[in-house]
Amino acid sequence: MNRTIKIMLVEDNPEYRRVIDIAVKREPSMELVSQVGTAERALRSFQDMSTRIVPDLILLDLNLPGMSGLEALPHFAKAVPDTPVIVLTQSDREEDVLQAIARGAKGYLLKSATIQQIKDSIQTVIDGGSSLDPSVARFILKAMKTRLPKSEQEGLLSEREYETLTLLGEGLVKKEIATKLNISVFTVATHIRHIYEKLDVQNAPAAIHKAHRLGLFSGPDR
Repeated sequence: MNRTIKIMLVEDNPEYRRVIDIAVKREPSMELVSQVGTAERALRSFQDMSTRIVPDLILLDLNLPGMSGLEALPHFAKAVPDTPVIVLTQSDREEDVLQAIARGAKGYLLKSATIQQIKDSIQTVIDGGSSLDPSVARFILKAMKTRLPKSEQEGLLSEREYETLTLLGEGLVKKEIATKLNISVFTVATHIRHIYEKLDVQNAPAAIHKAHRLGLFSGPDR
């Protein structure tokens, strides 16, 4: 006999919580053991060992009061490392999808998904798989297509440009980068301009994000 899947729902909309509650009660293999309206409350519930209930899976909204779902993902991974998280949200923004998956979400569903799709996704993730809403899966494909083959990543940026971009990613400004690398501020500005041109971006955050997507920060020597 299969065990019941214990689910925590982190959702601030009472009406949607009620929808999920009713749906789960109709599914014998699933149980909604906890409903909370903020990520902070969810995380606090794992701190009291006398009342702590560790769910088998967490359904997490992104747009929450206080700590957002995206901000909460790494905290859940630390508090309950063996509990997978499925993002259940209204947001179909490419950035939210990619960030949620990068931060460890095992599934990403829109609230427009049917109850059956949600149940199927829960079972898929519990069985060790991952689940994406069909309407956002195209973002993942698009992101994968933008990745360059490793042979093309090599040499995309010069070593000095890579060092400059890394320091930008650490929050340093041009003058600080110049001091760190023992070069002039003018040279730093030139490196940054070349980085933007090569990555086809307009600013530092976009350059850093694209470099991560291209795998430029994960080379064997870096």
